[in-house]
Amino acid sequence: MEQRDLKGKTAIVTGSATGIGAAVAIGLAKRGANVVVNYTRSKAEAEATAEAVTKSGADMRLVQADVAKDEDCRKLARAAQEAWGRIDILINNAGTTKFVTNHADLDSLSAEDFTRIYSVNVIGPFQMIRACIEGLRANKDGSVVNVSSIAGIAGIGSSVAYAASKGALNTMTYSLARALAPDVRINAVCPGYVDTPWFVKQFGTEMAGRIAEGEGKRALLQRTADGEEIAKTVMFFAGPESRNITGETLLSDGGMHLSMAGARR
Repeated sequence: MEQRDLKGKTAIVTGSATGIGAAVAIGLAKRGANVVVNYTRSKAEAEATAEAVTKSGADMRLVQADVAKDEDCRKLARAAQEAWGRIDILINNAGTTKFVTNHADLDSLSAEDFTRIYSVNVIGPFQMIRACIEGLRANKDGSVVNVSSIAGIAGIGSSVAYAASKGALNTMTYSLARALAPDVRINAVCPGYVDTPWFVKQFGTEMAGRIAEGEGKRALLQRTADGEEIAKTVMFFAGPESRNITGETLLSDGGMHLSMAGARR
């Protein structure tokens, strides 16, 4: 029998067409929450996620919105309030990057690249929290989960701009956890490599497979996670089982951060 401990609650999951976001939206629905499913461009995938949410027995709203735009963030908040009159959970999952994996290649990142990446990865979550804050505070038990990355802690990943943006997101998690307590909890999950369809779209099946294999070998646990596995950690922070936790950034990377530290000695 599925756990329905979030029945009557309302969640907004940004960037929930595919990957971690889709898994979180479906997982929250299975636990009884009503869900706003969000996408920017991936309409067909978002519709599939929305259908899965509905099949899980939850009510849902499908909303096209770009979190880099403040009015779109307010549109997402309004969708939840108009449908169910409350906002209990906000999952800031939407993100973007530019691949410049050679971090010494300074000429391949422009100021415009930094602006675009920060607008989605940092300003977007801030704007979403601001748009939802009244609802999150109303029941004195609001929960925000920022989906960050090991890149923001270790300075690795797809580009310097991406790593810097996730570092900023982690710092904002600390700042707002302090500022918005006790009525709203804010935590961050920092995955390592996650095997999602996004990499197949970006690099093709063969290359994505090679990347996943290589990343798995770098981790102490010799494995990679998929979106559903990371979603379980996100839902831990979203739900009542983490009621005594705020301002936390939790690494879920198969021990990769320790592997990297060992390699430098």
